Amino acid sequence: MDNTALVYPHERSLGALTLALGILVWLLLIAGTFGLALIYALFVFIGYVFAQSGFIAWLKGTAVRLSREQHPDLYGCFEACCGKLDMPVVPEAYILDGNGMLNAFATRFFGRNFVVLLAGVVDALEDEPEGINFYIGHELGHLRMKHLTGRLWRLPVLWLPLLGAAYARAQESTCDLHGRACCADKEAAARALMVLAAGPRRWKSTNPEQYAQQSVSNNGFWASFHELINGYPWLSKRVWRVRDPAKPVPTRNPLAYALAFFVPYGGRVGGGFLGLVYMVCIIGVLAAIALPAYQQYTQKAQIARNSAELLKAWVSGEDARASLGAYFMEHQAIPESLENAGTPAAFPDGSPLTLDTDRMMISVETTAGTLYMVPYIDDEEIRWTCQADNPDTGKALPVSCREQEAGDSMREGAW
Repeated sequence: MDNTALVYPHERSLGALTLALGILVWLLLIAGTFGLALIYALFVFIGYVFAQSGFIAWLKGTAVRLSREQHPDLYGCFEACCGKLDMPVVPEAYILDGNGMLNAFATRFFGRNFVVLLAGVVDALEDEPEGINFYIGHELGHLRMKHLTGRLWRLPVLWLPLLGAAYARAQESTCDLHGRACCADKEAAARALMVLAAGPRRWKSTNPEQYAQQSVSNNGFWASFHELINGYPWLSKRVWRVRDPAKPVPTRNPLAYALAFFVPYGGRVGGGFLGLVYMVCIIGVLAAIALPAYQQYTQKAQIARNSAELLKAWVSGEDARASLGAYFMEHQAIPESLENAGTPAAFPDGSPLTLDTDRMMISVETTAGTLYMVPYIDDEEIRWTCQADNPDTGKALPVSCREQEAGDSMREGAW
């Protein structure tokens, strides 16, 4: 089977672009949130596991699994189509009552593939078995092209205007080509799509060629705009393509791209309004993740700057502390001023020092707050520790001074 003939021309380029952008955004999220994004992703994955496992359990407990013994005609269609598409393993196949819905779908869970045919479309095409092959081939196309396995990596960018919807439409067009490959002729594929257009009975009397020609008159501004924000091509265009993939489809109104550029993609059933809702949700989630992380980052950066400023003041006060300690040990009294202890009353940069003559505590004002250099007696020696005037400044105190354990406080008449 020629892979090129089964892939819509733009799918591979759009797939590579969304994958590269998605991985880049994931890396930026992880780096920008200091790994918090991974925790959120883990919770999302756990939620997915519970939801998807519940759906698969419901499917296997409700739908009818096809096999060589159970509805062998439908299962034979699956086997034949897998052979045409070079798929050696037939996925688990089911038929399910869709309450009148005319469709089919594929899903995946922990490496296991599932294809479900809704009974409505099977019954509608009872006299057109090749049409059933189209739906089978379409869903097998999603599995064969691994459309269900790369969503996580692309998730952060699939909401982007134009890009996300274009990639979804390209996937659907590729799967239509897979469905066509499983049909005996192109008209069978077109008739199968007519079921979605005209319903389970009227499709038989609907002309696919005339229906496809509706695309020519449906290329105005609003029709083009709503297709650009939608994950499915217009059904009339899909019929056009399966009848003749090489024939160019009618072009869109170029002005519609300008408006569609501002509407995020909200999923295949999202449309414009849900696209906007989706964008708001994405921004909310990103804000919930990024803002606390950014605030934490700014706080750490501020503490680092304050710590450097306080450390500079602590180092600059080394001579003053040594002079006061020597004076006290010699005179067994606290000096009346820094000058009496033989040390300047200011740092070289002009920052004034204040001496508390009751406790021999030195204080200095810095841009990070007030730094207090407090003496204490340890084994008959004068040692020093640092304190701050408020909790914020306290967080930035140099480790070299704040971790010392204060002993007896210095005060007038301590000895």
